[in-house]
Amino acid sequence: MSKRAYFGTDGIRGEANRFPMTAEVALRCGMAAGKLFMSKDERRHLVVIGKDTRLSGYMVEPALVAGFASVGMDVRLLGPMPTPGVAMMTRSLRADLGVMISASHNAYVDNGIKLFGPDGYKLSDERELQIEALMDQGLGDGLAAPTELGRVARVDDSQARYVEIAKATFPRRLDLSGLRVVIDCANGAAYKVAPVVLYELGAEVIKIGVEPDGTNINAECGSTHPESMIAAVKEYRADIGIALDGDADRLLICDEKGQVVDGDQIMALIAADWARREKLRGGGIVATVMSNLGLERFLKARKLKLERTPVGDRSVMMRMREGGYNLGGEQSGHIILSDFSTTGDGLLAALQVLAVLKEGDKPMSALARQFEPVPQKLENVRFGGGKPLEDAEVQDAISNAEQRLNGCGRLLVRASGTEPLIRIMAEGDDEKLVSQVVKEIAGAVKKAAALPPNPAP
Repeated sequence: MSKRAYFGTDGIRGEANRFPMTAEVALRCGMAAGKLFMSKDERRHLVVIGKDTRLSGYMVEPALVAGFASVGMDVRLLGPMPTPGVAMMTRSLRADLGVMISASHNAYVDNGIKLFGPDGYKLSDERELQIEALMDQGLGDGLAAPTELGRVARVDDSQARYVEIAKATFPRRLDLSGLRVVIDCANGAAYKVAPVVLYELGAEVIKIGVEPDGTNINAECGSTHPESMIAAVKEYRADIGIALDGDADRLLICDEKGQVVDGDQIMALIAADWARREKLRGGGIVATVMSNLGLERFLKARKLKLERTPVGDRSVMMRMREGGYNLGGEQSGHIILSDFSTTGDGLLAALQVLAVLKEGDKPMSALARQFEPVPQKLENVRFGGGKPLEDAEVQDAISNAEQRLNGCGRLLVRASGTEPLIRIMAEGDDEKLVSQVVKEIAGAVKKAAALPPNPAP
């Protein structure tokens, strides 16, 4: 078995009904994870399963249920639920394991399986490898006796529970009365809960992306397509726009003028507010290598530090736990508020921004640009196969770019963990140089990706 046959950087993910996102793999995953997380005591063991609105969820969910029930684990089905809501419900229901069926911001043709431990945190690499090893064992191993099969039931109030948990994170001294808020739910997991939370806190809510049909998740809506949010903000003259992604673990915001506010600016806004209130722990925040150099300078000016990690919210959360930080995230809009949640939560992050907006007497446009971003260029190059990053010309282009940016910028070239993409990012004070090096590396990658793979010896 290859080191990681099923799991990528964020669970198992791929095109639905194609390996590894097949019903058989889901069945094996349920059986393997169930065996691993069922301790030897006599009590009943429990897994909770949530999902987004993808058509293929109706294939993956029953397969997982069959796997868990076959090894004797009870199952509670949450229905459409944000990823952070599944993590919360795992702890709330004292479950042994939580599962989210989602491919996050990907198109509907993809799907994924994310696993959470009993503490609500995503599983470690070690745990995932243990599950993989069990998945490749015989399907007949470790089956429960007919009298010991798992029982399956729906949790009818799961969404209401998440609504109450989310509302409780908003400062009690405030409400959202007088604010007109656009919320774009990406036709995804938060399409029911997010508008309710905002409405019950007092906002006038304009909701879009709340009519899922199984195939329109993230389609021209949500945080990957902020144009829909921007258009609605302008049309309804809203004070702020909030766009979530398919599983609602990340967000983008726009101000009343339609200017987009990314994750770096959101983290800066929350960090400055929490630091003023002496709520910020760890002496700074945790973000990834993708976060803008401007954020680092903004924090340094306030005697706060920026701790950088590899890309991925799991890496961010691990560093937050190690260093005692309570705020971290990614430029893409994964914001982790560990006082409230064990993973990124777009809605909870939006509520913290709304609290700052409500408490001040400034429009969102005055808060949207906490720092001046250093010019940054990002290009994604899709490839069909092979390992273009190992090509000699690509390596030369990367080495040349690093020399030219030395002392005045940063370069990051990596393969995506969830899609067949090479991601190229450069930033620095010289915008022309930044664009030039990205263009040169992208050209080399495209050339390498178009080459036929080397014949086997």
